[in-house]
Amino acid sequence: MSRISKKPIFIPSGTEVSITDGELIVKGKGGTLKRPLHRAVSITISGNEVTVAAAENTRLGRALCGTYAAHLRNMLQGVNTPFVKKLQVEGIGFRAELAGKEIKLMLGFSHPVMVKVPEGLTVQIDKNVITVSGSDKEQVGQFSASVRALKKPEPYKGKGIRYEDETIRRKEGKKAVAAGA
Repeated sequence: MSRISKKPIFIPSGTEVSITDGELIVKGKGGTLKRPLHRAVSITISGNEVTVAAAENTRLGRALCGTYAAHLRNMLQGVNTPFVKKLQVEGIGFRAELAGKEIKLMLGFSHPVMVKVPEGLTVQIDKNVITVSGSDKEQVGQFSASVRALKKPEPYKGKGIRYEDETIRRKEGKKAVAAGA
């Protein structure tokens, strides 16, 4: 069994955890998150503690036990303080601007790239820094990764979209050959 799931998970004040119709529901000031429960996992709520255990003593049950404990911790953290990812658009002529519920990206293509912002996420753009925030950690990470994948940073000049804390390993360009050889 997972060591992560052996520890009880404490519910912060102002947060409510419930299980209805095989679905784990976490409510807090930041919104409501839902996740379907697998039959190999059992979750018990007692007071301000939640414990996750394997319903079946199988390899899958023991593996999902730790996975669901991590999901529950992320859900509890997300409904109290939103998860934030920052993307930096770098390059000459590269721009990002918000157009309603879409991000308009100028990435050196012949046309602007429009990306629709999913429900539950908030996006702010300030001087080519795209800030994605939301209560669902998976959704924030997936949307940030899909925006970054539109124009990954290249190793010579570093042009493209990168995470704010990401470092790009730079390569050296072509060297001039000595004339007269």
